[in-house]
Amino acid sequence: MQFNQLQTGDSAVVQGFNDLPESYRNRLMSLGLTPGTTFTVQHRAPLGDPIAILVRGFRLSLRQHEAGNIQVEKL
Repeated sequence: MQFNQLQTGDSAVVQGFNDLPESYRNRLMSLGLTPGTTFTVQHRAPLGDPIAILVRGFRLSLRQHEAGNIQVEKL
């Protein structure tokens, strides 16, 4: 499933990345969002953008269209 299909409170594991520029993919991985990493959706803005997650003990916000290119497995 795609990351942007998750709801607030859902937990998931990163499976991989689709169609993201290599520079952005590297940025996400440098922030700890690597394949195999578990995270929890903490908050979605009123219009759904951005999405805040808790990953490796810190909060990270992603734009919805970028999150749509991250494949996850819901826990």
